Amino acid sequence: MTPPSDFNDRMLSLGLARVSEAAAHASADLIGRGDEKAADQAAVNAMRDQLNKLEIRGTVVIGEGERDEAPMLYIGEEVGQGVGPEVDIALDPLEGTTLTAKDMPNALTVIAMAPRGTMLHAPDVYMDKLAIGPGYEKDVVSLDMTPTERVQALAKAQGVETKDIAVCILDRPRHEDMIAEVRETGAKIRLITDGDVAGVIHCAEPDFTGIDMYMGSGGAPEGVLAASALKCMGGQMWGKLLFRNDDERGRAKKAGITDLDKVYTRDEMVRSDVIFAATGVTNGSIVKGVKREPTYIESETMLMRSKTGSLRRVIYRNPVK
Repeated sequence: MTPPSDFNDRMLSLGLARVSEAAAHASADLIGRGDEKAADQAAVNAMRDQLNKLEIRGTVVIGEGERDEAPMLYIGEEVGQGVGPEVDIALDPLEGTTLTAKDMPNALTVIAMAPRGTMLHAPDVYMDKLAIGPGYEKDVVSLDMTPTERVQALAKAQGVETKDIAVCILDRPRHEDMIAEVRETGAKIRLITDGDVAGVIHCAEPDFTGIDMYMGSGGAPEGVLAASALKCMGGQMWGKLLFRNDDERGRAKKAGITDLDKVYTRDEMVRSDVIFAATGVTNGSIVKGVKREPTYIESETMLMRSKTGSLRRVIYRNPVK
């Protein structure tokens, strides 16, 4: 899909970085304080304030929840100054509220932007996810494969043994069988407690993170954010919505999804050019966390554009007045 001519991703990307930076700086005051809700609310407030300074006509398609669940940055909320390009916005003001509250690694503020109508409106349900980095033939692995078959296929594609493959999986009881099966292949596993957007990003930079593949179920909204990042960085991703009851199926239908069994590829979750920004809140394997000194506050942001495949690591230092 060709993006509208007024979606100037080059100019909008710096504004997007400011949005994620503001949220990170605000939530950093709550690192280690044990209050997840306060940390999340601080990030939400700051992110919304910055979004409303941008010359966009934005609609939140992945946000904090339905309007009756979230007073700000709810799904369907209009943000921006009401002028400029019409855009879809997917965001997680604080990906890793528990990580922040407990001062654990890899808490991020995350936001993506694309032309209006090009992002999957994923309901707040689980999604079965599978992702690998760039450089492989199409569909070298798939959701139809068992975890063992995925590890074996990726090892064959790399020309290595299965023991040389590293897989990232969210540490949850529902993944116990998957974890055991992957370990039977001899592959290494990095278990993460939270933050599966960061988990998917890990496999796009294997030389940097040591991770080759991500698999397991997590939030569907986070799946769209992860697909946005992979579209910028290169890599393949697949996702299938998982439903536990009729209420969740109803949410999907309300979001306009008719095929409840569809497996979405990366480019079906994000159908056009996209820009993506993630700022570290706590120190992690992707970006550094917010650093406070007596005279300044400093943060690191990954800023990416799918149109060019560019990735900038932006260090932002702001004097403390």
